[in-house]
Amino acid sequence: MIAAILTAVLLSSSQPAMSAPSAKPTVIAHRGASGERPEHTRAAYELAIEQGADFIEPDLVMTRDGHLVVRHENEIGETTNVADHPEFAARRTTRDIDGRPVTGWFTEDFTLAELKTLRARERLPALRPASAAFDGQEAILTFDEVVAIARDASARIGRVIGVAPELKHPSHFAALNLPMEDALVAALERHGLTGADAPLLIQCFEVGTLERLAARIDAPLLQLMQSSGGPADRPGATYTEMATPQGLAEIARYADAIGVQDLMVVPRDDAGRVLRASSLTKDAHAAGLKVVVWTFRTENLFLPAQYRRGAAPADHGDLTGWLKAIYALGVDAVFSDFPAIAINAR
Repeated sequence: MIAAILTAVLLSSSQPAMSAPSAKPTVIAHRGASGERPEHTRAAYELAIEQGADFIEPDLVMTRDGHLVVRHENEIGETTNVADHPEFAARRTTRDIDGRPVTGWFTEDFTLAELKTLRARERLPALRPASAAFDGQEAILTFDEVVAIARDASARIGRVIGVAPELKHPSHFAALNLPMEDALVAALERHGLTGADAPLLIQCFEVGTLERLAARIDAPLLQLMQSSGGPADRPGATYTEMATPQGLAEIARYADAIGVQDLMVVPRDDAGRVLRASSLTKDAHAAGLKVVVWTFRTENLFLPAQYRRGAAPADHGDLTGWLKAIYALGVDAVFSDFPAIAINAR
């Protein structure tokens, strides 16, 4: 799938295929053009598509009445104006999310109709004041609406726009009798997106969710990993172990790709400077897995020391140089908050 997007096939007949060799790295707009518009909004997705993104990424969480909606987390105090709604004040609470306490407002306590009364806002206003200027303009989207954005844009511009949904905290929602997998499969069936050639890349940090999806649909799957911790549904397992050749061979049984934090591909020292690249990209390719790296942002706060420019965390550094270094490793795709920069760099 990822590679064929890059050949700009037309929506009318061909669909992307994960098995095809990559011509050049795919750019996945991380929550849309989320460095320039509040994340997961229509404006962020449409700007990303305009900038040339190959995929748009929605993070999926559940409503009380069983709908898939698009938010970074099920806690929405950071990314909406829910705190400004006195009618919802009593719903502020503390929940255990994947083993840690989180306080705020949670999507599982709201119906879709109630969530639609809220408006999105920038999650990092101190770093991204220009994006925060768009606060309050956009409603929360459903997964169906994001699929429609991609399909409408594909028909309008004549190239396939893929969708890379991430299922957030599926075990948490399953314990609340809100099965994300069932909701996702039902949505994909409605849209005819269950096949191996679907312009999709379904992501999750949990393992069991992807294993079960692999048994139900043929759409491409991606195992997310980060430099610390492990999957919430596999106590005792670590992402470090999963990134070994043996662990990658196990992932290849159910997934088509891995989505890894940049630190797993190029470690950094205590001063934030990049070190020699790890063997992860080579090992994953040997296991038959595509390699997707996250997340590329232009602010100094997120860049290795060699690529920072200026002194302030919000100053923009040399993201182009950092991406070119990552591309040179032979990775298949990147997630970026700034898709225009990622596209120009490749």
